[in-house]
Amino acid sequence: MRTSAAMLTLAALPLCGAITQPVKVEGGAVQGIPGKDTSIEVFKGVPFAAPPVGELRWRAPKPVVSWQGVRKADRFGNSCIQNIVSERKPWTYEFMTHTDVSEDCLFLNVWTGAKSATERRPVYVFIHGGGNTEGSGAVPVYDGEGLAKKGIVVVTVNYRLGVFGFFTHPELSAESDVHASGNYALLDLIAALRWVHDNIAGFGGDPNRVTIGGQSAGASNTHSLTASPLAKGLFHGAIAESGSSVGGLGLMSARTLADQEQTGMRFAEAKGTHSLAELRRLSWKELTAPAPGAQARFGVVVDGYVLPQSVGEIFAQGKQNDVPTLTGCAKEDIGGATMHPTTTLEEFQRGAQRYGDLQGQFLKLYPAATDEQARAAQNESVVDSMRASMYLWAVNRGKTAKTKVFTYFWEHTLPGPDADKYGAFHTSEVPYVMNALAMSDRPFTDADHRIAEAISSYWANFIGTGDPNGKGLAQWPATAEQPGATMEIGDKDGPIPVASSKDRLAFFEAFFARPRSAAPPR
Repeated sequence: MRTSAAMLTLAALPLCGAITQPVKVEGGAVQGIPGKDTSIEVFKGVPFAAPPVGELRWRAPKPVVSWQGVRKADRFGNSCIQNIVSERKPWTYEFMTHTDVSEDCLFLNVWTGAKSATERRPVYVFIHGGGNTEGSGAVPVYDGEGLAKKGIVVVTVNYRLGVFGFFTHPELSAESDVHASGNYALLDLIAALRWVHDNIAGFGGDPNRVTIGGQSAGASNTHSLTASPLAKGLFHGAIAESGSSVGGLGLMSARTLADQEQTGMRFAEAKGTHSLAELRRLSWKELTAPAPGAQARFGVVVDGYVLPQSVGEIFAQGKQNDVPTLTGCAKEDIGGATMHPTTTLEEFQRGAQRYGDLQGQFLKLYPAATDEQARAAQNESVVDSMRASMYLWAVNRGKTAKTKVFTYFWEHTLPGPDADKYGAFHTSEVPYVMNALAMSDRPFTDADHRIAEAISSYWANFIGTGDPNGKGLAQWPATAEQPGATMEIGDKDGPIPVASSKDRLAFFEAFFARPRSAAPPR
């Protein structure tokens, strides 16, 4: 990870003649297909574990089932069980899953421009978002061709979602060799990383230069993997887009196994079942059908195995996998600014009560005497809060980490018919990061393509070296190199203050130092 940043962007590499012969992987051989750019070979729907169906439902993933001959990897595999929708604005078609769904869904996809298995290109394993209840490695904006053209071997991966990925129950814990249940989604991702470690060289990838990353829930899962002892040595860098904050995304605490087992028992009762065997006999449609008392949402759990403690506790004790990290947020992120705030002065002042005895200080720092001023102050305060929370996460990480952390703030409005409504919305940087603007029919301009070229180069550099900096790019300082700053990317590229004034940053430093329960919702 410490080779010179000048080695990238690897777009300068000759990318003609990508691997076209079958590649031997665990289970058999796979044959890819040319990408839209024929210098890139794409391997879609490659199984990395056995189908987790029947008696394998709610178990750790098992080894791949072997096949005979050469498996044609020309189409995406099934996505994991979820509700398929064509859009959920602001996320339009290109951000959504469109493949068939099945419990048989443990597939990954590989994009490579390598001409032979000897090239040892850096590898990016991208973990999709979607609240751990939806998403897929086949989502259009996750297309890996754009980054692959910059010398990266890109892998996107499916993992079990919702009740299939996180269900806990005392019977499941009792049957387990490790006396734990839940976190099957994280075990899927760990299995995928082991597959990458053992097989990616055949695609011209370097198993000793693997970066994991994702956006939203994918970012949260990236943090969980960084904390998990089971993932030790399987990756060498981490990227978390819209996913790092003090007290956010479950990083400081998580559900206990005992508590979530009780939720599992109530869920089983609501489904009219009396044993684990009966639960496993239910079809996936029966299991996910609405039922009174069965609306429980299962998530990451401190199970004593995948996560011995909460992610926050593991980081605080310096027990995490210490790898260079890149993380950031978007201007109109969840809980962030809004393009056209409607806050009234009364609502703004009432909302300040969340700061407790710091309320008066907050209103002095963000003064407002009219509705218009209140709306401006609301936007300024939530952006400052969001960036300060991310920055303080990075500062806290630095207390136990030896590697660098780089933070960013994405502020470019994604063009389209709803651009004036949604702005730089949650995860809207993804098509630029992946250099995948071609996967969308939005009215992109030359400026958009320049932004995509720059930000995807930052990502490619980081994946290759652990540092986003490189020739032709604005300098991006690590947090420790320029305290109190973050990197603005989008319409402008360069360091900016974390908050709009030093006093405002000091306010949020004091506020976030309080118990997590005092933190404002994001």
